[in-house]
Amino acid sequence: MHPIHPRTSLAPLLLATVCLAAPLKAAELTPAMNDNPLLTQSPLPFHYPQFDKIRNEHFLPACEQGMAENLTEVAAIANNSEKPTFDNTVVALERSGRLLDRAVRVFLNLNSTLTNPEMQKIQRALAPRLSAHNDAIRLNPALFARLDALHSARDTLGLDAESKHLLERYYKDFIRSGAKLPEPEKVKLRALNSELATLQTTFTQNVLKERDATSVLISTREELAGLSDSQINAAAAAAKAAGSEGKFLIALVNTTGQPPLAELTRHATREKIMASSLARGNRGGDFDNRAVVSAIAKKRAEHAALLGYAHHAAYQLEEQTVGSVDVLNKLLAQLAPPAVANARKEAVDMQAIVDTEKGGFTIAAADWDLYTEKVRAARYAFDASQLKPYYELNHVILDGVFFAAHKLYGLNFKERHDLPVYEPSVRVFDVFNEDGTQLAIFLVDYYSRSSKNGGAWMNAYVSQNGLFGTMPVVANHLNITPPPAGQPTLLTHDEVNTAFHEFGHALHGMFSSVKYPRFAGTSVPRDFVEYPSQVNEMWATWPEVLQNYAKHYQTGAPLPPELLAKVKAAAKFNQGFKTTEYLAAALLDQAWHQISAADVPNAGGVLAFEAAALKKYGVDFAAVRPRYRSTYFSHTFAGGYSAGYYSYIWSEVLDADTVDWFKAHGGLTRANGDRFRSLLLSRGGSVEALQLFRNFTGGDPDIKPLLVRRGLDAAK
Repeated sequence: MHPIHPRTSLAPLLLATVCLAAPLKAAELTPAMNDNPLLTQSPLPFHYPQFDKIRNEHFLPACEQGMAENLTEVAAIANNSEKPTFDNTVVALERSGRLLDRAVRVFLNLNSTLTNPEMQKIQRALAPRLSAHNDAIRLNPALFARLDALHSARDTLGLDAESKHLLERYYKDFIRSGAKLPEPEKVKLRALNSELATLQTTFTQNVLKERDATSVLISTREELAGLSDSQINAAAAAAKAAGSEGKFLIALVNTTGQPPLAELTRHATREKIMASSLARGNRGGDFDNRAVVSAIAKKRAEHAALLGYAHHAAYQLEEQTVGSVDVLNKLLAQLAPPAVANARKEAVDMQAIVDTEKGGFTIAAADWDLYTEKVRAARYAFDASQLKPYYELNHVILDGVFFAAHKLYGLNFKERHDLPVYEPSVRVFDVFNEDGTQLAIFLVDYYSRSSKNGGAWMNAYVSQNGLFGTMPVVANHLNITPPPAGQPTLLTHDEVNTAFHEFGHALHGMFSSVKYPRFAGTSVPRDFVEYPSQVNEMWATWPEVLQNYAKHYQTGAPLPPELLAKVKAAAKFNQGFKTTEYLAAALLDQAWHQISAADVPNAGGVLAFEAAALKKYGVDFAAVRPRYRSTYFSHTFAGGYSAGYYSYIWSEVLDADTVDWFKAHGGLTRANGDRFRSLLLSRGGSVEALQLFRNFTGGDPDIKPLLVRRGLDAAK
């Protein structure tokens, strides 16, 4: 996953809104302004943040001053008496908001990785203010008049391709933000945006708090049969830390499925964990998200209608590479039936094992992961846990992820220990091109903690652009469970794939070579941003790469060829489940966003709406629950992927097609890497996204490679 934080004054993440919130009180502006490290560019290499000096009390004053400065800059542009030119209007906008951009980037990133109640309070205060600030810019009639005049004369301005595209983007951004609305409608839009900003913040914070509140407390060691001693000891330590010494605490991750379900042999324990997972945000109490879901869906629908769209999905997809709601619906409808058919076949195979064991129950969501492994073991004579001793974290990163990047792009990495970090387990690397020039600084934050958002993502603390001459400072975040003290960190196969995936996002940010901040790195359509990262997953099992990192953590022995052969033979195994649980969530996302405000259910009807939507789309298979239920579906209700969770499968259409291209042209070669870097990864958003795909592959996307990859081409 990749949360995009482009330039703050125009950030889609912050476009939510109502009129300017009350200014901060003097008591909130406590630190001496000259003591605030966010007020000036960091003097560290590449303007790397001064994590050792940044304190919670710095964020609000820096953001307040940043907003004030930005509005002053924008007023000067809008009220310029000179005739509008590309330089005095568009480039001037690109130059504005530097302080605000810096302060908000650091705050949002740290609030995702090391939050606390004080930061969450700041987030609640900032969300509506930033939303109102964005509106103050995009709904400024004098400013839009200048952009409109330039856009009308765009073919006569003599602009280079990137500059012309920048003008087009600004014009569209302002139109989509309501710049052409009459003033009464602008007032309504500001109100909706502000309310949405607050609601999305509430949703995010509820998900985090509810995740901790629904951790599962287990009374006896026997109930954890199937887990390793180290896993059980870690659960005991977690319970002790939570004040329940003598018991065992199982923390939940973001998704509906939970990692221990693949190993726990007690049916009752599995059911308890799954029930707790499914109840998040919909069980009553302070963190119940049903009313928040209903309010967000309703206000998004009202926002879309105000701007002239049938619904929120139509508004969102207008800017995406999939093209339209109709195209997307056809794609999802094409995938759902074979996916569910395959999942039902998989369930039959698992039920046969349950019956042979005289288990006395019907396969349900809580049982799927465990019995999948049993079927895998029976069919392919191995289980996934056999891989973990060969997937030690340091080897995976240094000898796998970095090795592949060296072979493909000539990159070299050198760890450094002189730069401050915000948490002791964070590591920092300098990244060099083959010629020795430094490309970027890269942070890695791999371990889970209660103060960290769930899932995995990439973010940029500093983005590359030629306008200011800045170079990338990017970070990857995973949520790997920390091992007991002194023990190695052994990864699952999925966690290895995730490490390669997130590094694909990092490469997208590091290779950026654009002039304007608006186009830097991953500032591309939401349904394109996952594409390069999914391509990078292919190297996780590429023979030359796998042989370099997949070595037993104790003996150094390579992953046995016969085990690797089994991994490859099982590549399409369980794809019915994986595709169905994903599609169920993607279809839920569309269901919430392809309706009018009048059709949005109230809080009491949220779960019924969810059930009806799954039935309507034919993905209501009880043994395969959606990857996320509505009440903990942060991708869509926290704002980032609203009506856009389909992006992963659409990106995989592009990815599967591209992987076939790589294989047909020699695979892991510098020539291929240089081509991918120059034609696609380095261009950011400076060229239309689908054109970048065509430039690299030489053709339009084809769904067939994806169907073959997932074993859906032969489903009946």
